[in-house]
Amino acid sequence: MLFERDSPLTRYVIGLEQTHLVADHYLYLDETGTLDFQSRPGEAFFGVGTAHFSGDHRDAIWEGHQLRVNLEASGVRLPKGLHAKNDSHPTRAAVYGVLSTQSVRFDATLLKKDAANSNVKAAGKVRLYKMAVWLHLKYVLPAVSRPGDRILVVAGHLQTSSHRDAIRHAVGDVCDQMEFDRIVVPCIWEAPSSWGIQAADYALWRIQRMVEGKTIPAYTEPLLSQIASVFRPWGS
Repeated sequence: MLFERDSPLTRYVIGLEQTHLVADHYLYLDETGTLDFQSRPGEAFFGVGTAHFSGDHRDAIWEGHQLRVNLEASGVRLPKGLHAKNDSHPTRAAVYGVLSTQSVRFDATLLKKDAANSNVKAAGKVRLYKMAVWLHLKYVLPAVSRPGDRILVVAGHLQTSSHRDAIRHAVGDVCDQMEFDRIVVPCIWEAPSSWGIQAADYALWRIQRMVEGKTIPAYTEPLLSQIASVFRPWGS
């Protein structure tokens, strides 16, 4: 279940802290592809992905901040932050260079849109978004944490209230169905405010191009060792 003050789960976790060190995990979540059911050339998938940092990662955040500042100093204007789809090749190369030195794990879940069943299509785009988030977190949350840990799910690119509600419900559903013995806190933030969300965006850009069969620049190769999983439950 989701974190609530003075809930049974909170009291249980406080008890766990007496027997082992409870860790914090940060899952920065972003989306990729168009949120619809149209399978156009090069846009067969919609999905989500996460960048996972364990515990204190202030150095990684600082490095991302310094990169953005240095890019601005060199004449690259980034008022809305870094975004792989829109950034130039030199900017992308610089970002991948920094990411390759950081202790970060990337995971992605991609849904083949034309394979969605009639119930999902009838429920609409928000259902597709929620399903992608649910399938992703169902695997990743237990993969990166232990019972009693706290997981901060920091999500970006959620422009509408329906999307914000969808991720909160998806997180709640995962925890309820798995009888999840962690504290999970959804944080809905704008991508420009978070180096972690921009890291997830950059990983997804590389993964999406790989899955769609598009050209992949050589400067993205160092990221391969940090990609832990690419899940395609509805086919390749």
